[in-house]
Amino acid sequence: MKLIIATRNAGKVREFKRMLEDLPVEILSATEAGVVGEAEETGGSFEENACLKAAYVARQTGEIAVADDSGICVDALGGAPGIYSARYAGDHGDDKANNDKLLGALRGVPEERRGAHFACAIACVHPDGRSFTVLGRCEGRIGFAPAGSGGFGYDPIFYRDGVSFGEMTPEEKDRVSHRGQALRAFATRFRQELEGER
Repeated sequence: MKLIIATRNAGKVREFKRMLEDLPVEILSATEAGVVGEAEETGGSFEENACLKAAYVARQTGEIAVADDSGICVDALGGAPGIYSARYAGDHGDDKANNDKLLGALRGVPEERRGAHFACAIACVHPDGRSFTVLGRCEGRIGFAPAGSGGFGYDPIFYRDGVSFGEMTPEEKDRVSHRGQALRAFATRFRQELEGER
């Protein structure tokens, strides 16, 4: 059985494969599965966008697809950039530009008002249309400068307990991150589905 990860983001692919390696499936990225194009993220929430991406890949491949939609929600910015996190600075996935824009938007905002959380929705869609979604959330705050060379996206400026996600090892990040929580919930639910089909 194959499980297609509906993303071309190499960082996300590594996290998915690392955290789902115990599942009895062959895990392929969208690129490895030969997926052409990408779903339009027209949803109004992380859950809706995750479902759109997974459904697009399931239809194209005829395999079970899993997608996440995630982002950072900053209290002082009314929850922005939220679902627009990947394209906050304009170009999709320009991590440095996104981080620079966010730090600029928070210039002059004191430590106690820099609260933020990462949110993650993971959707699983079967070729026959069956689906489910799970959620993960991690509270933290936005630092004043990037730190660490690990992770991707907003990891270098998102701090939890005084340490940025960019400074954590992959295992440390998996234990506390929004995607780590959602992937553990997904793995549990997916195993239940597999057992139910036996």
